[in-house]
Amino acid sequence: MYLLDQRALPFTQTWLRYDSAEGVAEALRTMVVRGAPAIGIAAAFGLVLAARQRLAAGGAWRAALEQDFALLLHTRPTGANLGWALNRMRERLQRLRERDDPLAALEAEALEIHASDREANLTMAQLGTDLIRRQQGNVQALLTHCNTGALATGGFGTALGVIRGAWLDGMVERVYANETRPWLQGSRLTAWELANDGIPVTVNADSAAAHLMKTKGITWVIVGADCITANGDVVSKIGTYQLAVTAMHHGVRFMVVAPSSTIDLTLASGDEVSLEIRDSRELLEVHGHPVAPGMEAFNPVFDVTPADLIDAIVTEKGVVERPDTAKLTQLMCRKRLH
Repeated sequence: MYLLDQRALPFTQTWLRYDSAEGVAEALRTMVVRGAPAIGIAAAFGLVLAARQRLAAGGAWRAALEQDFALLLHTRPTGANLGWALNRMRERLQRLRERDDPLAALEAEALEIHASDREANLTMAQLGTDLIRRQQGNVQALLTHCNTGALATGGFGTALGVIRGAWLDGMVERVYANETRPWLQGSRLTAWELANDGIPVTVNADSAAAHLMKTKGITWVIVGADCITANGDVVSKIGTYQLAVTAMHHGVRFMVVAPSSTIDLTLASGDEVSLEIRDSRELLEVHGHPVAPGMEAFNPVFDVTPADLIDAIVTEKGVVERPDTAKLTQLMCRKRLH
C-alpha cells in the first residue's frame, strides 16, 4: 500500500510504502494521511494488509485480526468514518461463505469503500452546487477551512468538491482558504489543490475570517466534517465553530458537506464525541524549532458546531436544511442518490 505523504506537500510529493497494519496505524497517527474519509479508506486497506499476514501465519487468524481492528480504530478517536469503514470490513468477514477467499473478499470490500466514496463526492458536488445556485446564483466569493479535497477523500472532495462544482458552473469568483493552524492544511493542501485546478484562491490567516466576511462579499462558508451526531451537531477541524458563529453574525450561509458515513446516529449530540487533543509541540515548534520555549499549549484538533448554526448539511443521500434529529434520521433511511 502506498500513501502520499501529506506532511511534505506542496513542496515534495513523496509516496510511502506500507505492508502491515502497524505501519498504516502509524501513518494515521502521524498524519501522513488525514481527512476523515481518507482515514477510513486507508484503514480498510490496512486491514487487508493485516489479513494477508494473519492468514499466512495460520492458526486462529480471525482472533488475531481483531487486534488489528483495535489498533487501527484507536489511531484517531474523533472521526466517524474510521469506525464506519472498519465495521464494514468486519461485517464482510462475518458474511464469508465456506468457499470464499477471505483475503480476496476483504480486498474487494476495501476497493468498494474507496470507489463508493469518490462516487459520493461527485453526487455531493452536484447537490451542493444546486443549493448554491438556488440560494444565490450569481458569481460569488466562498470561504473554506482545512482541507476537504481529493487529498482528504476518495478522490474529488466533500466541501472542496462542491467548490469545484460551483467553479465549473461559473458561480465562483474567488475562494478564500483559511490557513488552518497548526498543520496549515488550508495553505499547504487546499490552496495547492485549487491552484492546480486553476481556481482563484487567496490564503488568509484564520483570525482574518470575520474581516473577510465583512469586507469581501462572502456568501457561503463551506466546510467538511469528521463526525455528525444525531441532532445535527458537526464535529470538524478546530476553528469551524467560530466560523459558524461569525457567519451567522454577518448573514453568511454555512454549508457542511460530508458523506453519510460521517453521520453517527448513536451519538445524541456533539457533547458525546471524544475530541482529540494532540501534542502541544505542534503549536510550540515550527519544523522542530521552538517558538515559545518553556510554555504550555492547548492543542485540540476538533470542535463542535451546534446544529442551530448550520444552514445545510449536504450528503450523497440528499440535503438537510436546518438539521435536527428527525431530519437526519429520515435522511439516513434513504438510499444513496445517483
